[in-house]
Amino acid sequence: MPPVGVIGGVGPLATAYFLQRVVQLTDAERDQEHVDLVVLNHATIPDRTDFVLGRSMDDPGPVLARDAARLEAFGVRFLVMPCNTAHYFTQQVLDAVTVPFVSIVDVTVAAARARVPDLTRVGLLATAGTVASRVYDHAFAAHGIDVVAPDEADQERVNAVIYEQVKAGRPADPDALRQVAARLVDRGAGVVVLGCTELSVAAVDHGLLDEPPFLDSMDELVRATITRAGHRVR
Repeated sequence: MPPVGVIGGVGPLATAYFLQRVVQLTDAERDQEHVDLVVLNHATIPDRTDFVLGRSMDDPGPVLARDAARLEAFGVRFLVMPCNTAHYFTQQVLDAVTVPFVSIVDVTVAAARARVPDLTRVGLLATAGTVASRVYDHAFAAHGIDVVAPDEADQERVNAVIYEQVKAGRPADPDALRQVAARLVDRGAGVVVLGCTELSVAAVDHGLLDEPPFLDSMDELVRATITRAGHRVR
């Protein structure tokens, strides 16, 4: 079967964790039973959040689109992109290719609705760029679900985990995420989405995936990638 194409490097550590989780969660007993992947780990793509927030004029969209086309030319079966903020540029990627694109946002929304069938409000922990882009707001709103984001002080705490800890290669503070999530639950969130793959790294390292109410976007993309590729999740 053709391999899966991974638009990676956004960021590099998150991409590495995505690949690790695909291996860990694939129901396989030997090498040949794992998912074939082609990864373009393009770490020098312009900063997604800086562009979305208007802090930079370097547009990542055309770069992501070119990377998607390069992977399609390689002969991939479908594409995934383990970065939430980069999904602001999804349409540019879709316009550049003909192969299917599996969205981390769409699979996360589906997982949240499956977990809580009467869900009316979700919390979102993500970069300021993802929050400002409203990609999750629009996706959940299509199902009548509201998204609540942290206040300014709590968003700074989330930013610190993402940029000053995980992206900088330093230990993450899981208690900061727990405290911010608890305040979102107090505001009515039935699920708190980890909508940043750097937060997914922290979640894997500190066992947050086993704690309600966290729902991890990268974990959902991993599972969708495995099943879409014709394999079983362990």
